[in-house]
Amino acid sequence: MPHPFRFSVQAFTPSSASEWTEQARAAEDLGYSCLHLADHYLGAGEAATAASHPPQVVAAIPAMMAAAAVTSTIKVGARVMCCDYHQPVVLAKSLATIDFLSEGRLEAGFGAGWITSEYDAMGVPMDRAGVRIDRMIEYVELAKSYFAGADLDQQGEHVQVSNMAALPASPQPGGPKIMIGGGSPRVLRTAGKMADIVSINFDNSAGKIGAHGIGSGTADGTVQKVDWIREGAGDRFDDIEIEIGAYFTAVTDQTKATLEQMAGAMGMTPEVLAAHPHALVGSVDEICETLEQRREHYGISYVNVAVRNMAAFAPVVARLAGN
Repeated sequence: MPHPFRFSVQAFTPSSASEWTEQARAAEDLGYSCLHLADHYLGAGEAATAASHPPQVVAAIPAMMAAAAVTSTIKVGARVMCCDYHQPVVLAKSLATIDFLSEGRLEAGFGAGWITSEYDAMGVPMDRAGVRIDRMIEYVELAKSYFAGADLDQQGEHVQVSNMAALPASPQPGGPKIMIGGGSPRVLRTAGKMADIVSINFDNSAGKIGAHGIGSGTADGTVQKVDWIREGAGDRFDDIEIEIGAYFTAVTDQTKATLEQMAGAMGMTPEVLAAHPHALVGSVDEICETLEQRREHYGISYVNVAVRNMAAFAPVVARLAGN
């Protein structure tokens, strides 16, 4: 049986505390499953320009708790926490505290980091990809122990903790769902092995958003990524939710013209963009049909849309969420 559809909102740029409150409450009222942030720290400037990445106005951890405090049912999380930016025990306890104070509404996302200019701007050493992934694995192992309320004893290369109990334990049976996101073979195999939710992203090995990453997310590229998840998951593949960011979304009755305009700006044909799993362009009926086809083809049942598309996309959520 396929997983039921879930939808989340990605928020980057609230201009005020009241706008953040409004976004969180609106996402909950419109039926979205989770409100996500990105764990990035760049404000406007040369580093953000070099990354081609929108500035992140608020830090993820306090903003997640603020959103939880003004809502009652929607989950909160980050797509995804960059492990390199956080001390492992402090990160685990911070996430566990959000889960505890929100009465079990955390989705815990982890990633290995990728924006070169952000590492440089923050003065954080950027190890080669294999080391960053090793570090992420140890962080996820720690988080699972922490959410279980275990007596902590982990002596890895990147995480060393002992002689302490994990408090607070998660109020969720089995702990929060663990999301691991990325676009490289090893990250996706690791996610298949360890995660409850696998977030398929671009191959961002270039260290910035660009043509290489977007090109890796085509239909053929996504088939390959699902295969990597399956290799890591083995017999547990059917238990995993597969999530994707619909970065190129337009709810419109002018499907052909909109595809032509968007595809031209991105340097691809309208046909390639229409089939691109990170794109959803069309009427509500057309998008619903596309999502059902992609769930059948790729196993994708969890879709993230930007906050700017939250209201326009809400009829899709109303029709498909939970089905």
